[in-house]
Amino acid sequence: MQLTLLKCKLHRACVTHAELDYEGSCAIDEDLMRRAGIREYEQLHIYNVTNGERFSTYAIRAEAGSRIISINGAAAHKASPADRVIICCYAAMTEQEAAVFKPTLIYCNERNEITGVGNAIPAQAA
Repeated sequence: MQLTLLKCKLHRACVTHAELDYEGSCAIDEDLMRRAGIREYEQLHIYNVTNGERFSTYAIRAEAGSRIISINGAAAHKASPADRVIICCYAAMTEQEAAVFKPTLIYCNERNEITGVGNAIPAQAA
């Protein structure tokens, strides 16, 4: 049986651009993509913490070190510069793979600088 698990995420990244007339996608700083394990053209699920929008698109590379998170094309209607977003990728795996798998969790500040890295989300307290 195949399971779909969280592969990686950029947690609370900050949108720097919303480009309606750019070919659809989400441009992400190449350094952030590398650290998180996001591949170019990989499907992304984006959760906008600021306005509650949830949508999917695909990743494209932005210049390394630029700290760009650009929501492009039709998705630009769902995010604005300064919005905080969670960008996730998921992966299908077997029960055996899932039993030992740990996601890559990258935590960002408002300048899209990495403030923390992890591989587990603590249990939510009551």
